Amino acid sequence: MAKARNNSDTGKRRKGEAADRKIKKKVSILDQESVEYIDYKDVNLLRRFMSERAKIRARRVTGNDAKQQREVARAIRVAREMALLPYSVRQVTSRNKGKRDRGGDREGPLRAQDIEMPRPTEGPPEGAAPEPTTPPPQPVEVALDAAPTEAAPESAPIESAPIESGDAVAEETSS
Repeated sequence: MAKARNNSDTGKRRKGEAADRKIKKKVSILDQESVEYIDYKDVNLLRRFMSERAKIRARRVTGNDAKQQREVARAIRVAREMALLPYSVRQVTSRNKGKRDRGGDREGPLRAQDIEMPRPTEGPPEGAAPEPTTPPPQPVEVALDAAPTEAAPESAPIESAPIESGDAVAEETSS
């Protein structure tokens, strides 16, 4: 047999309580700032309609009407495609807050703290051949007072051959 339900036990409000409490409707940001056109390049406006994890906020949260929400969603999708907005934001914190998995045999993903990095040592590793060392280059001193060796004397004029054009060379070879 069915039990009789008591209205006071089901948590229904009385008529007086519902009349006292009025629900305030959300006002859209677009209406407040009188935005007529939603541009995909206006990243600051579009970020206001996205959550911290880069999800598009729902109408009930933003207060947009259906048409505004469609335009906002379309602009966000285009901005994501153009790489102006992220598709998702990577979270660094873990959900289990340091607790291990229930299965003791399985190991979770490696964390940076769990990996032992080799520490730098003073010399080469044991058993390794020493690295060849080359002496640093020595500065070259140029003597300005020294006489040039096997060079023409300064009093002798330098002869230069005249530069001939290609036509002149061709005439000489053909004759």
